[in-house]
Amino acid sequence: MPGIGVTPAPEPPHDEERNRAFTHGALALSTHPMVWGPPGALPDERKLRHLAQALAEVLTGRRAPETVADRLTDRAYRELTRAGRMLRAGRPPFVGGVHMKEPREGAIEMCALVHCGDRNHVLAVRLERRGLQWLCTDFETA
Repeated sequence: MPGIGVTPAPEPPHDEERNRAFTHGALALSTHPMVWGPPGALPDERKLRHLAQALAEVLTGRRAPETVADRLTDRAYRELTRAGRMLRAGRPPFVGGVHMKEPREGAIEMCALVHCGDRNHVLAVRLERRGLQWLCTDFETA
């Protein structure tokens, strides 16, 4: 005679699409906004490199633009989606060191070398502080 047992609680539903959106590509982005300390605090170079890596992956077609939407202003996001695949890459892009300067308080300009196989590219990004959060307001690549 079959016994009656306790059925384990089901696992919460797995949101495959959301999970893929944040881990697609070579780098998983944190789901938290880019916040670096009190007013006047400069961003951590590692977080800037992660952002540059994610942007490079979008610009090579290896990451969906939606995965970085919360890190860009509306205008910069429209430019990113309109730009589409700007960088040709024979292999996944890899962002090297980031060079940063602060032209004025609350604004950062950075550039990074993007290794794409046979050809390297340069990615320039401008970020501005909006409250405690830093947002990309413009980008350029060559």
